[in-house]
Amino acid sequence: MPKVVDPARRRQEVVAAVWRVVRRDGLDRASVRNVAREAGLSTGSLRHYFATQPELLAFTLRTIIERIERRIAAVPAADGDPRGRAARVLTELLPMDAERAAENHVWLAFTARALVDPGLRALCEEAHTTMRSGCLALARSLAPDADAELEADRLHALVDGLAVHAALHPGTTTPERMRAAVSAHLDDLYRRDGRPSA
Repeated sequence: MPKVVDPARRRQEVVAAVWRVVRRDGLDRASVRNVAREAGLSTGSLRHYFATQPELLAFTLRTIIERIERRIAAVPAADGDPRGRAARVLTELLPMDAERAAENHVWLAFTARALVDPGLRALCEEAHTTMRSGCLALARSLAPDADAELEADRLHALVDGLAVHAALHPGTTTPERMRAAVSAHLDDLYRRDGRPSA
């Protein structure tokens, strides 16, 4: 009897193989052939799920976006503590453990590729817009009297900057220092809005 394969599970196994190839060899080496080899599949088998490299890469990037969205959705409601919730949301966006560090590494590789790949650029723009909207919502909940657009830009830049630094300088941009930077920024935002820091 032929082996029954769960297509959704197989796609996730392929995505994991893309991550390994990208982290070890770079995004340029994430061809269908190389990813198939990494996943222990024939090229023909992999093409059953992803016909082309652009399709494979777009699915991988979409998977990262969905992982982040699920983590954010799992953060509890503010319950009278918007600063605490903001800190939890922002740290979910940062590489605070090995798995999220791998995710961040792959995300940054895709972001660079999006500069010359229209398909990936569209996905990155979508993710950017979602992130910007989230930062705007956090800014409004934290400092209703502040310039929400400006504060959203500052939150977004803080997270993006920490993520890049953590990827390039993990020895100095540690989870503890990222947490401290987020906390200090939120304290500053609260003080400028006339509220005591937490």
